[in-house]
Amino acid sequence: MTAAAKPSPIPDSYRRVTPALTVAGAVKALEFYSSVFGATERMRFPGPAGTISHAEIQIGDSVVIVEDEDPQRGTAAPPPGGLPGSPASLFIYVEDVDAVIARAVELGATLQRPAEDQFYGDRDRHIVDPFGHGWTVASHIEDVTPEELMRRMAELFGSAGS
Repeated sequence: MTAAAKPSPIPDSYRRVTPALTVAGAVKALEFYSSVFGATERMRFPGPAGTISHAEIQIGDSVVIVEDEDPQRGTAAPPPGGLPGSPASLFIYVEDVDAVIARAVELGATLQRPAEDQFYGDRDRHIVDPFGHGWTVASHIEDVTPEELMRRMAELFGSAGS
């Protein structure tokens, strides 16, 4: 009898870092992420009373885990408006930042910062989804060399050490 091959410690269909979002209302969150970001559902494990204990969505080449809050497991969703000054958010590249943001706001997201072309070559803006999670939504609009980036930073913020 031969031993089974040892599986990879990082499954092939996942990135090394996979965000997990705890929400109040995972069914609606999955619908929102599908409508706004084009997410497709990979799997769903039902929880008690119509909740979702674990779902996975695919957005482009990334996987995001979505689950309903569950005090018995020690998970809690952020408040609907998000946590003021939250130190964590998600960053997503999309084809058309303005169209995606308009759709997100139409479906209940809160615009935190208007779209702007950034010195580092992206056009981006920040939203809080209806479930309290922050997202910076961006489209890459210009390739910027490291030298040009440093020049623009010095112009924008002043020279380092001055």
